[in-house]
Amino acid sequence: MNTRRKLFRITAAASLACLLAVTAGSQTGEDPGYGADAEFHLARLAYSTWSFANSRGFSNNPMWRVDFPYAEWNFLPALSRLTTMSVDLTAATDPRDTIERLHMEALDDRIFSYPLLYLQQPGQAGWRPDEQEAAQLREYLDRGGFLLIDDFHGRDIYPVQEALKRILPNHEIVEIPGDDPLMHVFFDLGDRLQIPGQRHLMGRFRRGGFDGDATQVQARMEGPPYWLGIYDDRQRLMVGINYNIDMGDAWEHADDPYYPAPMTGQAYRLGVNYVIYAMTH
Repeated sequence: MNTRRKLFRITAAASLACLLAVTAGSQTGEDPGYGADAEFHLARLAYSTWSFANSRGFSNNPMWRVDFPYAEWNFLPALSRLTTMSVDLTAATDPRDTIERLHMEALDDRIFSYPLLYLQQPGQAGWRPDEQEAAQLREYLDRGGFLLIDDFHGRDIYPVQEALKRILPNHEIVEIPGDDPLMHVFFDLGDRLQIPGQRHLMGRFRRGGFDGDATQVQARMEGPPYWLGIYDDRQRLMVGINYNIDMGDAWEHADDPYYPAPMTGQAYRLGVNYVIYAMTH
């Protein structure tokens, strides 16, 4: 069968397996480093943008690779540990392989083999899908794919709205309600604690840690957090939008003793729910 005409879907048995939590990791003794045959692979959506040099030794990074590879190194093993789903951990061990195999542009037909595409920094980085790219992403979403948009803030919402309107002209961006399945598919996400980027943690946060007062983090952000989304005509969430939220940064800095542990936990729980939702809806 033409793989371009069939979006990857897991079986009902695999869906059920994804929902069975094992908080202490696998007890089978099997090697957790699943490769090409794993149920889940984290694919980043690449697009034309300017590059930057980060503080951890990776230079000339395009903006869609923000937080790479440390976000993958931290989140994917956690996803494997917290669920019984087999997770491709090559993205957490071999960034060169990830760059070649799991970073793809909108016009790459391989996107139809991945249930979730992760899009970073779409605002100021200049994500502007053209007509052909928009049509391809529209088809991807119509077939059951899920687009996860992370890390944009303040006025950057306007170019993001414009881009999404080009992809889905007949659908609106709305706030995800508290009773949506996304909020409870694995973890119960009743608390919408804002997840900041490391750059938002200044002053005493860097000196003395975090005391649990999220309002002081919001003061460093460009507004309160919004968990937004776009639904299809059957009320399936097909685009998840983290606005004034930097989930990927929380993954990246999960091993930083100065990054607030409650926010790392929130980012892990939110990320796991996104993955499970995309795999089962």
